[in-house]
Amino acid sequence: MMQAVAWGLRENMKHLVVPSILVVFFLTPSLALMNISDSHPLDGSVGSQSIHVNAFRGTVSIQDDNVLSEWDGVLDYKHALLVAKLFSKMACILAKMDQAAFPTLDDISKALDHQAAEHYPSTRGLTYTVVPSRVKNLAQYGIPIKDMCREVPTYFAQQQKEGTALAVDPDSCFEVQLLSFMGLSICGEIPGL
Repeated sequence: MMQAVAWGLRENMKHLVVPSILVVFFLTPSLALMNISDSHPLDGSVGSQSIHVNAFRGTVSIQDDNVLSEWDGVLDYKHALLVAKLFSKMACILAKMDQAAFPTLDDISKALDHQAAEHYPSTRGLTYTVVPSRVKNLAQYGIPIKDMCREVPTYFAQQQKEGTALAVDPDSCFEVQLLSFMGLSICGEIPGL
């Protein structure tokens, strides 16, 4: 009886081996395309950026080690959120991302593949103003944002409409650049600093 059970299991396993090999063969190249990373020097600055695109999660992670504007960030395309951890302010800024104004994940991936970035829409001129209310529950915004901002205060920011005058001190603005085609300004005083 045990031999019959063992023989039946062997026969069933034979039917699983071929499909398993096919899944690995066809899925492995797809998984390789989901994660794209690059590290490159920034033009006219003292530092570099490391950028990681995770198409499966719909996120772009940025680490900018420019000594003049060191920051980390996450663009979460699935939830239309952006977060920037500003090291000079020791705070995180969380905002809704206007996906029509931002390059797509595909645009960023192509730029990281060293294709010309000047073909992609510029977001220079997008300005976000810090709102004094502090984010109380980071977990609701997902693990990448929660992990990035865990040990620093996090504040909301609102995108300013193009052409509206800012009622903030221009010296309170922090410039953020992603590759050569994406620049943002985060303006306003962060409470408590």
